[in-house]
Amino acid sequence: MSVDGSFIQANADHHSRVPREQLVEVAKVNHTVREYLVELERENPVEPPVPQQEKVSTTDPDSTYATKGGPARLGYYDNYLVDNASCVIVGVQATPARLSQESAAARDMIERYRERYGYLPQTLAADTTYGNGEMLQWLDERGIAAYIRVKENPNGPTDLYGIDQFTYVPEENCYICPEGKVLKYVGINPLNRTHLYYSTIKRCRECSQKSRCTRGKYRTIAIHTCEAARQRAHALAKTPGFAISQRARRKVEALFAELKNYIGLRRLRLRRMRFVREQFYLAATVQNLKRLVRFLSSKPTPQIATA
Repeated sequence: MSVDGSFIQANADHHSRVPREQLVEVAKVNHTVREYLVELERENPVEPPVPQQEKVSTTDPDSTYATKGGPARLGYYDNYLVDNASCVIVGVQATPARLSQESAAARDMIERYRERYGYLPQTLAADTTYGNGEMLQWLDERGIAAYIRVKENPNGPTDLYGIDQFTYVPEENCYICPEGKVLKYVGINPLNRTHLYYSTIKRCRECSQKSRCTRGKYRTIAIHTCEAARQRAHALAKTPGFAISQRARRKVEALFAELKNYIGLRRLRLRRMRFVREQFYLAATVQNLKRLVRFLSSKPTPQIATA
């Protein structure tokens, strides 16, 4: 299977955004904002929480200001889970236009697929957006082969010593540098979910390899908490199946192209998350019906009689 998300512009202009602290004042004359604030007070149990924004659209308060695919606009993400063999959409989910929501939507669609059909997909192909450690570990725990490129450090590789130059000692949970100095474990960084290993200024001050090891006063190593799943994804990326899955993944991109170019859903007609979700479901139903008609109208291959 393949999964992806595409930005769909909301039926609202970015000039309709006002600071969140002004919503109470705007609600006195705007029914949509008044309804939105009432839902927030009730904690809106029917809808998933929308990420807080500094500014909110008075036309469509659930829409999110995002820059994917061009200039910044208000919109939503339309997420598809697609069966590669038949090109049938088996999962649809509307989410706020945040990259972090794409992985969450993929997990939700896969769980709903299991609830409906009783089993999980064997493989999942996706772009690098889904290559974070948490998503890869979630797939690994469920036995799903992740044909996804691992999301790496956005700063790219450097000319300094990499992790492969250090030796891990599991008995003491520490790393040994090429010069034999110890980097001790100090804890987990909650911001990027990495295990931290630090040397000291004293150990690194007179080291002959310091210029090739670090630009700071001492060397640090950050290992992702889901590093084992990341390494397994790296290994899968070198297999022939990975190239096949990446070619098959283009089907979901073709579905989004059909959605925007032929069905014309570049901009939503409805507003608010619950109505946007209905529009996404209807559009996906139309796309699946087209494939059903094609399947039913296809002529069976005639059998050649043998003597």
